[in-house]
Amino acid sequence: MSVRIALGIEYDGSHFLGWQTQPCGGTAQDALEAALATIADEPVAVTCAGRTDRGVHARGQVVHFDTGAARPASAWVRGVNALLPPAMAVRWAREVASSFHARYCARARTYRYVLLNRAVRPALGARYSGWFHVPLDVGRMREAAAALVGEHDFSAFRSSACQAKSPVRTLYELEIERSGDRIDFVLRANAFLHHMARNIVGALLYVGSGRRSPEWVREVLESRVRARAAPTVAPQGLYLESVEYEPHWALPVGWSQAHALPLVH
Repeated sequence: MSVRIALGIEYDGSHFLGWQTQPCGGTAQDALEAALATIADEPVAVTCAGRTDRGVHARGQVVHFDTGAARPASAWVRGVNALLPPAMAVRWAREVASSFHARYCARARTYRYVLLNRAVRPALGARYSGWFHVPLDVGRMREAAAALVGEHDFSAFRSSACQAKSPVRTLYELEIERSGDRIDFVLRANAFLHHMARNIVGALLYVGSGRRSPEWVREVLESRVRARAAPTVAPQGLYLESVEYEPHWALPVGWSQAHALPLVH
């Protein structure tokens, strides 16, 4: 008899060739499935809440898989972690109903983009943050960000390779906070298009640096033309912070933030 297991995982995206499995291997999915298959003693295929690109990190990724293996939850955590590379770890495991789906049951996702805003590029933190050398005005960026909150057609902020059937998404929150040289962009939405978070941050950098006015972001959004927006920012600063589900699934809440890794400056 098959059971469905949900896992909460974190990983350092700089060590993997993105999330999605590749024929040559080397992805986060490849590493996880290999470890799970050893514990289950059978092939295992996982489905994630949100695919991440090469260099993008995850503090709160959620996956599910089906297996005929009867194992205690500790086997899916400590046993799998013993087989995973150091750059990935399973934080929790829960048996869930067969109707649970890591992607389709998610009601919201939160991404965080960490940016170092200083004249000199980072060295120790280069794999864990973006960098912008021109001083940024957070007030101007917050003004521009307000136009993006709500349900919109985000075609101007999706990549040409995006496979989503609809470009309409609901951005619930877009918060921008500065602490010294560090600026955090926190985006919470029902779902994200490919490169949507990084393209939004890129547009806000144009505004914060004075290259464009705050009103320009609304104009870009309404144009629905990707070519009118700013370049995509580097992946190193992006983190899949958390994935939210309805309470009846009884999955851990807030675990990713509670165990967040510090940024190396």
